[in-house]
Amino acid sequence: MARVPAVPAVATTVVNRIRRTPRPLTRRHRTHHPHPTMELPARPHPWTRALGLITVVLLGAWLGLLIVGNVRVPVGPMDTTMTLRPSLTGGTKINISPLGALQLNSHHAPVRLDVNVDQLDPVRAQALVDHPERLSGLQDEVARDIEAGTRDLALRSCVAVVSGATALGLAVYRRPRRALAAGGLALALLGASGASAYATWNPESVLEPKYSGLLSSAPSLVGNARNIVTEFDVYQKELARLVTNVTKLYDATSTLPAYQPDPSTVRVLHVSDIHLNPASWKIIASLVDQYKVDVIVDTGDTMDHGTAAENGFLDPIKDLGAPYVWIRGNHDSAATQRYLSRMGNVHVLDNGRAQTIAGLRFAGIGDPQYTPDRSNKPGADASEELAGARLATALRDQTNAGTPVDVALAHEPSAARETDGTVPLVLAGHLHHEGDEVMRYGTRLRMEGSTGGSGLRALERQYPAPIEASVLYFDRDTRRLQAWDSIKLGGLGETTAEVARHLPDENKPGATPSSPAPSTPSP
Repeated sequence: MARVPAVPAVATTVVNRIRRTPRPLTRRHRTHHPHPTMELPARPHPWTRALGLITVVLLGAWLGLLIVGNVRVPVGPMDTTMTLRPSLTGGTKINISPLGALQLNSHHAPVRLDVNVDQLDPVRAQALVDHPERLSGLQDEVARDIEAGTRDLALRSCVAVVSGATALGLAVYRRPRRALAAGGLALALLGASGASAYATWNPESVLEPKYSGLLSSAPSLVGNARNIVTEFDVYQKELARLVTNVTKLYDATSTLPAYQPDPSTVRVLHVSDIHLNPASWKIIASLVDQYKVDVIVDTGDTMDHGTAAENGFLDPIKDLGAPYVWIRGNHDSAATQRYLSRMGNVHVLDNGRAQTIAGLRFAGIGDPQYTPDRSNKPGADASEELAGARLATALRDQTNAGTPVDVALAHEPSAARETDGTVPLVLAGHLHHEGDEVMRYGTRLRMEGSTGGSGLRALERQYPAPIEASVLYFDRDTRRLQAWDSIKLGGLGETTAEVARHLPDENKPGATPSSPAPSTPSP
């Protein structure tokens, strides 16, 4: 009986025979039946990938801040919008439309803080008008509002940059992990920017703001704090005070002129005692444009020493946009008067000369003294009274000739008082403070303060003189004074801006024609 070999033995024999197969035959078999191979795509260079990721992060973060990074914050009576913006220089920018903007070099970081003053809330603003006692606490309220708004802005900015970078990363890479990496990197960059801003924070930047727009005409309106110390909380309060006073100015310039420019009203801007302050011209030009002034009246002391070297200071008068009526003060020389008389839009009045301008008839006399050194010459009072008497005589002559004068001009009030009973209104300056009275025989005397803030003399005082001017409203038919707005701006280093409306007694509601007695101005 034949024996059948076992299965394992057969398998082992087959394997051994395959192993003994010649290698060339095996290679030929593999050549005819090659194995499929996979080619991997070339991977981009690491620097290219990093640059692309950074581009996605920066662009996404910027889009996020632009779309959802704004925070609306009520600051006192204002509605503001705060936001962070990419910047190479950093700093803080406060936009106060339509007055302009101011920039603070507050920090050095790749982000800038923008604060836009959108509007005044009428309810909150009216509450301040109805309760003036709240103004004393307005600065603290503004500081708290800014602090709360800054916290909200920081949180909103974090959400904005993470959302923007993540969304753009997902759209570009289509990989959640890469998109989340972009969002995390954006958050890290924002944190690093915040740390840089904190490390370079400059609380003294509020001392040297840069103005643009209307604010550049009068930086004293928003203040120049000179005693600030270098603590953040003080900086916050100073910035709050800055914004508060700009709010007052914004409110005044936006709502004041109740006497709207119309054919029945003549508007006269009264300035005086500029004393060589170049900032005055920009303020005057702004008031001429804002109030649509028909004529400017300057009651003297435009110069400080009256020398020929100072005459170039007067050149901006040609570009103020309104006729300029001028009389000589005791700091103005004959050379000053001759220089002004050659300007086309300037009307120099002296020795009682009368001229009709913008529908009103003016007459004036120059100051009989020339004392640029502020000396007191013998007989000074008598000379002023004599000049006033000469002006009064000229006013009577005009009345007798059928051309009565509406407004008389004299530099010193002592000369102006001599015209009582010969003219409805006489304007003066010299004393560097505002005043108003109705004299014994019915003539109203209006004294203007210093539109130049006393010039360089402001540095001699502990409390600097304010910058003052007035807008007078006349009825075009009767040519009588209907009302006036007194404008007072804070002097050197101060931060106030006030505008008050005054009415003559006979024009107050329910009043009858008053007797010749001093009037009390009502704001």
